[in-house]
Amino acid sequence: MKTIFSALGEQSDKNFQLWKDVAHARLMPAELYRIDDGIFRGLFEGTDLGSLLITRSTFSAVRVESTPTTLRRNAKRDTLAVTIKLSGTSTCEQFGRQAIVRPGEIVVLDRGSPSIRQTTGPSRSLLVEVPKDRLENLLGDARHFSALTIGADFASTGLVRTFLDTLLRVESNFTPDAAERMSGIAVDLIGACIAERLAKAMPRPLHGTVVVQRAKAHVEANLGDPTLDPPRLAAAVGVSLRRLQELFHEHGQHISDWIWQRRLQMAAKRLTNPGCRHLSLGTLAYGCGFASQAHFSRRFKDRYGMAPSEFRHLTDQADP
Repeated sequence: MKTIFSALGEQSDKNFQLWKDVAHARLMPAELYRIDDGIFRGLFEGTDLGSLLITRSTFSAVRVESTPTTLRRNAKRDTLAVTIKLSGTSTCEQFGRQAIVRPGEIVVLDRGSPSIRQTTGPSRSLLVEVPKDRLENLLGDARHFSALTIGADFASTGLVRTFLDTLLRVESNFTPDAAERMSGIAVDLIGACIAERLAKAMPRPLHGTVVVQRAKAHVEANLGDPTLDPPRLAAAVGVSLRRLQELFHEHGQHISDWIWQRRLQMAAKRLTNPGCRHLSLGTLAYGCGFASQAHFSRRFKDRYGMAPSEFRHLTDQADP
């Protein structure tokens, strides 16, 4: 990692203002306040690994408030801040939930919503900036896991810390493609870590609802993948196929039926979209996850009572 800003040894009353400027530029706009009277010391180190922005920061006691006003100036509202506490203790508040984060623990905050973070003394953290949709496709709405302390005693927490630590030591050896693959693995590990925490935090009925939401989000993100089926979906959300089937049944649904229903709905939407008129039926079918045009036509007619070509023709006639 490269040093972005350092004010560890300097005895200057400008340290905090300089650190604030870098924090706004590197992380996001926020209201930053000192909560002690000593000399402020701060350090930012950072790297871009594939699509991930990673920052290691050291700083004296501060309070950070993300407010509606600062959010309007925030270009990173579609990201999540995954913070691994390296030393010191912090408190985080968001969505009415408060987390106390100690060394070795992890917390996630949604950068698109107001939050408060405060350290009680010198602190050191590793922050990984993750696209919000990457984790929500795995876990459902970020409200379910923002400001939850993920304990250092979880096996997945240790795995995330070890992987990122190793990754940062050898990052200069990666090609751009390899770095992108490694960043994807990091996000998957973080997702698994959060999922383990959710499984322990929620009552079984609520946890089941969250698992179904995560499964449906994964389906939405992968409708064009013809290999997506119930066993792969269960593996993606980290439960057994039998358990996932039970959860869908509790909601009056079958996994396979849900996947095909969403594929057919997406196909119907594209058939009525003027921007997709240039697509052949075969291309459209493959893009919606069907193995062949014949398979697509058969399922579409069973669902809508007419062939895809007729459906598209009726739509074209209805257009002015």
